[in-house]
Amino acid sequence: MKTCLYPTTLWRYQAENAAWFFLTIDPKESEKIKASNTKKKQGGGQIKVKVTIGKTTWHTSLFPGKGGVYLLPVKVAVRRAENIQEGDVVSFSCRF
Repeated sequence: MKTCLYPTTLWRYQAENAAWFFLTIDPKESEKIKASNTKKKQGGGQIKVKVTIGKTTWHTSLFPGKGGVYLLPVKVAVRRAENIQEGDVVSFSCRF
């Protein structure tokens, strides 16, 4: 497993019935992730990961986004536990 640390800004995608919150991994780091995980991809190009923000750790998947980046969804339980909101710069570790 490889571990990476990333600081990035939490942003909201407003869907019709709900809001989703994401962290975007920059294109350079996304390319490294893509190159080193060719055999670990799930359907739709998703990559399973173990993520830690502060003291909260959970399992999720990175999703490919526009422009060659990966997106990390951040669920409400994590946002509440770590007291993070839209627009906050968040550092996280990602193991895959």
